[in-house]
Amino acid sequence: MSRAAATDIVRTLRQAGHQAYLVGGCVRDLVLGREPADYDVATDATPDQVMRTFPRSYAVGAQFGVVLVPADDKASTIEVATFRSDIGYSDGRHPDQVRYTSSPQEDVQRRDFTINGLLYDPIADKVLDYVGGLGDVRRGIIQTIGEPEQRFREDKLRMLRAVRFAARFGYSIEPPTFAAIRRLAPLIHQVSCERIREELTKMLTEGRARRAFELLDESGLLYQVLPEISAMKGVEQPPQFHPEGDVWVHTLLLLEQLPQPCPKTLAWGALLHDVGKPPTFRVAPDRIRFDEHVSVGVRMAEEICRRLRFSNDDTEQVAALVANHMRFADALKMKESTLKRFMRLPRFPEHLELHRIDCLSSHGDLTLYNFVRQRFESTPADQVRPRPLLTGHDLIRAGYKPGPEFKDILAAVEDGQLEGRLESREQAMEFVRREFPGRADG
Repeated sequence: MSRAAATDIVRTLRQAGHQAYLVGGCVRDLVLGREPADYDVATDATPDQVMRTFPRSYAVGAQFGVVLVPADDKASTIEVATFRSDIGYSDGRHPDQVRYTSSPQEDVQRRDFTINGLLYDPIADKVLDYVGGLGDVRRGIIQTIGEPEQRFREDKLRMLRAVRFAARFGYSIEPPTFAAIRRLAPLIHQVSCERIREELTKMLTEGRARRAFELLDESGLLYQVLPEISAMKGVEQPPQFHPEGDVWVHTLLLLEQLPQPCPKTLAWGALLHDVGKPPTFRVAPDRIRFDEHVSVGVRMAEEICRRLRFSNDDTEQVAALVANHMRFADALKMKESTLKRFMRLPRFPEHLELHRIDCLSSHGDLTLYNFVRQRFESTPADQVRPRPLLTGHDLIRAGYKPGPEFKDILAAVEDGQLEGRLESREQAMEFVRREFPGRADG
């Protein structure tokens, strides 16, 4: 999104006689020398005045004084919000009452953290700091604007946001702010599952996932939002396969290895790939074992995804990553047909990447990864997923009665095709008559 477009909006509002500034996260990012993902504008103009000034704009949060103004590229918008103070938060998320104000100082007092409470005048190239945010940016500190417990009671999601910002920027959370999070962590359940999911996904994909989950654990929030992950702590693993330590340590190392940029399903697959280990842990005479941990983990991953309101498509992919992460162990022994079917899993590069970082977070041996990656990259798509030599209609025309055995017959034909033994429809039909005699009429 264009900084120039946001500056033009500020300039236009000023020319109309209003105060206007860039505000919030975009100012923080500019101070840090980062390119903001988006820009927000704060003004003393009321929503009606903003919409009269920008005829193509439209209100999205009229009760909160928020208007979206199209940017210069016409494809994006810039949020313009009226200076306000918020009164009461009985639902723990939205203010009960909003009062517009002409004071930018009053407006920033309602915001969450000092680093997000900065204003910037792009015309004069000047940062306005009424909350000590510049000092906290320089010192690397996350602290609330005003009393921490009050800020978190207003919107419980701010507790997760404090953790995310601290991890993302490599900051520490100021002790009173952190103490308030620890006290209020059980109240996070008042936040919708969708909002929790989005914050956790950002933590997993912004590049500092390990630190984020360490802070979640230290704050008590991890036990509240993902008790299944908290249960990994202290669950030992066989040292010959996992010299790095318990399941929690292994998972943290995996999060540290996540690529950038990282698909959200890969990030969640990495987090949940061993979620079935704590409930299946047992000490056998020979070594520590996790019997059926994959199938148990798939069920748990699906339940977590349902709880957090993932889409069906994302749930299916995360579960598939959990379900298949151990199959690489058999790659060198797989029949050609089995290997090709494995490689045609949807979004197979995510499976490859999960296996790679799984290895790097334990024994470090990438032999199987390199073998499968080389085969995946060198095998043409039409050999991994070839056009079928035979269909059920072909079997019916050959005199076979439709029934459950059709699936076995066609699977056997596909095996031969994937392994290069069957290359034509005639060869396939001859194979069927030879291997499945007596199943056709006459």
